[in-house]
Amino acid sequence: MKKVVVLILLALSCWFLFAACAPDGGVLRVGVKIDVPRFGYQNPATGEIEGFEVDIARELAKEIMGSEDKLKLTGVNVTTRGAMLDNGSLDAALSTFTITDSRKKSYHFSQPYYTDHIGVLVKKDAGIENLRDLDGKTIGVAQSATTKEKLQAAADELGITLKFNEYATYPEIKIALVSGRVDAFSVDESILRGYVDDTTKLLQEQFSPQEYGVASALGNEELAAEIDRVIGAMKDDGRLAALQEKWGI
Repeated sequence: MKKVVVLILLALSCWFLFAACAPDGGVLRVGVKIDVPRFGYQNPATGEIEGFEVDIARELAKEIMGSEDKLKLTGVNVTTRGAMLDNGSLDAALSTFTITDSRKKSYHFSQPYYTDHIGVLVKKDAGIENLRDLDGKTIGVAQSATTKEKLQAAADELGITLKFNEYATYPEIKIALVSGRVDAFSVDESILRGYVDDTTKLLQEQFSPQEYGVASALGNEELAAEIDRVIGAMKDDGRLAALQEKWGI
């Protein structure tokens, strides 16, 4: 009888711990990119959102909510993801969100699940082979991203001048590059690979390692701890590596 009581108490304590960290509404609301092939992309043929980060979100829902069916995905970009965490529309953002010291003041971040570098995409016929060749030229970057700051620092070291145009979405920057409104498109290299075509190329130079983490709002330490636990477990048991291989990143 005592053994049964102990088991019941253990089950109840686990349930209360789960309930304390579980998001309201019975689903885990995660913001993901819908314009980054292989990471978070809305397939025009199916309408489904798919990619590496989407699969990680499914694992989080399965571990934290008990089922990957208890996942609600919302498309976000660099300007909306933080605002939606702030206003409570999202429980977490899994959206190529680079971990920085300044961002840690506004959000919880899990341990990194992927490390990338800033890259630069240019037209093949532009005669641009390195960052120095961009002296005096205009680079298209995403609003609220760390790219502008990192590239400016690299330019300062070289003693060159860069100009920047900021855009809300990556497709807008690619269109600006194709139309000649900017001379280069710069963001994390893994994102840029999805925008390479027969007329463009990636420069060989890489700048500033970028570690991606799962962001969540300050104030829900239990949820943040659970997210971090799952990411750590996925690293340890090989699930993260398997997903990277699946998506070719």
